[in-house]
Amino acid sequence: MRGIQRLGLASLTVTLCMFNVGCERHKASEQYILIATNIKLSYWQTAHTGLDRAAAAYGVKGDLRGPDSFDPQGEVQEFRNAVASRPAGILVSVADATLMQPEIDRALASGVPVVTIDSDAPNSQRLFFIGTNNLQAGRLGGDRLVKRMSGHGNVVFFTIGGQPNVAERLKGYKDVIADHPAIKVVDVFDMQGDSGKAMDKATEYLAKTGGDQVDAFVCLEASAGKDVAEAFKRANATNRLLIAMDTDEATLNLVKEGVIDSTIAQKPFTMAYYGLKALDEVHHYPVKDMTRNYTGDLFSPFPTFVDTGTALVDRTNVDFFLNAEKEAQGK
Repeated sequence: MRGIQRLGLASLTVTLCMFNVGCERHKASEQYILIATNIKLSYWQTAHTGLDRAAAAYGVKGDLRGPDSFDPQGEVQEFRNAVASRPAGILVSVADATLMQPEIDRALASGVPVVTIDSDAPNSQRLFFIGTNNLQAGRLGGDRLVKRMSGHGNVVFFTIGGQPNVAERLKGYKDVIADHPAIKVVDVFDMQGDSGKAMDKATEYLAKTGGDQVDAFVCLEASAGKDVAEAFKRANATNRLLIAMDTDEATLNLVKEGVIDSTIAQKPFTMAYYGLKALDEVHHYPVKDMTRNYTGDLFSPFPTFVDTGTALVDRTNVDFFLNAEKEAQGK
């Protein structure tokens, strides 16, 4: 009878493990690494929270690495170091696709799964991309821009050269503006990942008058919005339009104050959370050839692109986003 009881308990344990992937599938030594630049930004700290949440659910390790500034070469070195440590998988937000493409391809050839998030390297062999439909994000902002400018005036953009996601957002804006010839793009300023440069340039733009007056300022990445808003405050520029990107607490409070008209929300938490889970699946159920062109494969086990979604945030809905931010931080 005791033998039967022991057999029954063993069968129950096996059955439970079939429904609890943490029993045998995962090991505490498994490590999934997220690599980006400017990792001290609130945006990447939110992504880190998503990574940690997924890692805790699986009982594995999640690690955010990368330079504290916008440093594409530094990101490449961090990526190389990560590959050398032989992790279970790597998520990477690509600062410079030209630099990162060969690194991604070499990692996959060595057997390390790589998925891009936030910013893609579409010509690399990465398994797939998780993030924002950046072209659509730009069009969403473009619609707001046209409406608030009443279809005419001068606009400037703050961008980062070489980043595919930022370039796609700019194209989305320009797609919308193309139907409104009375709106003129007077400059696209490469802030080179330094929001202080954006603030200084915004101060110059705000001093222009007459036909050279800049009526609208659009920030295409997370860090510039707050600093351009500071330039607005110093110049008491209440008659100009500012559209930002992303939803760190400071940006949301500036939307609530009315200094920033609106911002485009992304979901970095979701990108990292879903990204770790996707890599976990690849690690435990690997494909035979990780260097295959899965983007062009009609029978691919992977999607090409997972869209994590966008939203326009203005004074009508900013409280919802502020409350969500506080809830996520446990406030």
